[in-house]
Amino acid sequence: MKFICLSLLFCFSPILQVNATTPKSVTCTRTEYREEYIPGTKSNPGYVKQSEVDVVVPCAGQSQAEKIDDNDCSEGSVIGGLLGAGIALSSTRGKDRFWAVPAGGTAGALIGCQVDGG
Repeated sequence: MKFICLSLLFCFSPILQVNATTPKSVTCTRTEYREEYIPGTKSNPGYVKQSEVDVVVPCAGQSQAEKIDDNDCSEGSVIGGLLGAGIALSSTRGKDRFWAVPAGGTAGALIGCQVDGG
């Protein structure tokens, strides 16, 4: 009875996917030359104040819309996990079933995900 409960626990537990992405902090800048006229008086004449400022601009090499991978392999994982656990259950005997069924389910889930396009 314990074996059936454990096999059901491992076979039908929800498969969690973690969508990890690396943060992209690439910024492109360009240096702009600026002039500002400061007015003066008769005794203190005006002058031109010069400066260079870094301005953030869109990067030319990157597209604005990043390519998003929206392939979902949850169906393949579930079907592969069930098939892998079933094959392990039918091909093992005795104490080997305790570790073979969860291992077969895990391997089947990984293979099913790859077959499904994930």
